[in-house]
Amino acid sequence: MEKIKTVLLDEKAIGRAVRRIAHEIIERNKGLENTILVGIHTRGVPLAKRLAVELEAIEGLSVPVFDLDISAYRDDGKRRIEKVGSGQPAFDGDGKTIVLVDDVLFTGRTVRSALNAIMESGRPQFIELAVLIDRGHRELPIRADYVGKSVPTSRRETVAVRLSETDAVNQVVLCEET
Repeated sequence: MEKIKTVLLDEKAIGRAVRRIAHEIIERNKGLENTILVGIHTRGVPLAKRLAVELEAIEGLSVPVFDLDISAYRDDGKRRIEKVGSGQPAFDGDGKTIVLVDDVLFTGRTVRSALNAIMESGRPQFIELAVLIDRGHRELPIRADYVGKSVPTSRRETVAVRLSETDAVNQVVLCEET
């Protein structure tokens, strides 16, 4: 059982973090030409969609958003195909700047799986990583290019991102196993 220790981000703070990340993406890439957003299932997808809204509000350009199911690429024994033929067209990553979006960066293994999946979509010019929370404890040499908030955690703690699109509430909480 987990007990909530503290609220790390409330709804307004999540909005500010997403807005700041959008500005950083535009600044680093000197615009949005040839940029696509790829959200990792589950909560990376709504975060990517929120980023797309902010990017369009700032630059006036619509950035395509794709969702990425990495379950077939996992290395932790949880390999499964959640969706076959989801109906969404596969994205063409050739020569594009792909901003990979996820909710929490922890060991880096989810990102590694996502990179494997993305490389099947072509050869991107750049792949950048945007995360709402970076909680440390990396097992692989992976770091985020854009971070909403860095939160030092212990291994006994978990970070729960709750978004209205998936959880009916917007908040990030730090929990501890009891």
